[in-house]
Amino acid sequence: MSEQVNPLHRYGILLVPGYSSLAVNLVTEPLFIANWLAGKTLFQWTTLSADGFAVHSSCGSPLAVDVPLSSESHAAIDTVFVVASFDARASALDTRLADWLRRASRKGVRIGAIETGCEILMDIGLLRAESIPVHWYNAKGSAERYPDLQFTETLFETSGGYPLSAGGMATADMMLDLIAQDVGDKFASEVGKHLLMDGRRPGSRPQPAAEQALHALTENRHLHDPVARAHAIMEEQLEDTISCADIAKRVGVSSRHLQRLFRARLGRGIEATYRELRIAKAHQLVQQTDISLTEVAVACGFSSLEVFSRTYRSRFGVAPSRDRRQSLEASVYRSFGVDRSK
Repeated sequence: MSEQVNPLHRYGILLVPGYSSLAVNLVTEPLFIANWLAGKTLFQWTTLSADGFAVHSSCGSPLAVDVPLSSESHAAIDTVFVVASFDARASALDTRLADWLRRASRKGVRIGAIETGCEILMDIGLLRAESIPVHWYNAKGSAERYPDLQFTETLFETSGGYPLSAGGMATADMMLDLIAQDVGDKFASEVGKHLLMDGRRPGSRPQPAAEQALHALTENRHLHDPVARAHAIMEEQLEDTISCADIAKRVGVSSRHLQRLFRARLGRGIEATYRELRIAKAHQLVQQTDISLTEVAVACGFSSLEVFSRTYRSRFGVAPSRDRRQSLEASVYRSFGVDRSK
């Protein structure tokens, strides 16, 4: 990293165990290309960890960092990103990290987050933005834990004082937006061309849906689409489930016709789609919140805790009581479904 007395902007990249290696590269590579195109140091970056030692990423690779958290490191940073992925909430309990971030905020350092880094900021009371983009799979868990905050399944946010990326490739989009704020739109677009990015996506763009079929469905949610309307009804009524006949009646078609439409559009019937929405939400609440399993069962429309536990074990191969962390060792939800009991 080249030296310059007065860099335009100095970034800190604060890594916690289980962070995404991709996220680090998507922060640093646009900054490097910006410096290269400018022929001078427009941006500097420093990697940090709580103790200054190497941090293992989600894929198991250790990354040596530049400096530990200290009072001196505040002075060398204008913006810091908390980079997290798996088990982020455990890192929020690290008092060194929490105290350093609070001091940095008081000293005027701009605090940002990538992927589940926002969970750390929320847990330590630093993030109260009006719009918080979160990864689509963490949206329900975040809303359950922080009902007073506004979460969006969009790509990133940079206008509210907290630069926040929902994760994945959205981080590159966020960095281009931040570069544009400092150097200009044309320059940022040139950086994007060297990254072979097909244009600059706005932060407000919705994230890709979990399933290709559902993505196409949600883009066509209008009053005359019975499948979209039925799907929206099911999403809204996961706790107090209603019958297929009632759903069909609400959207104004026969049950048989709606079943045919569901199978043609989504590849499965109404009942199977309803079950999938319920088990997906249950998996998120089990791993991402501390609410009781009985509350999870009720919130997801299961008739009893016993039925919920049996269904969960059948789907994920583990009892929900043993699956209460969103860690690398935890069960994985797949939208196409895998029955682990066989």
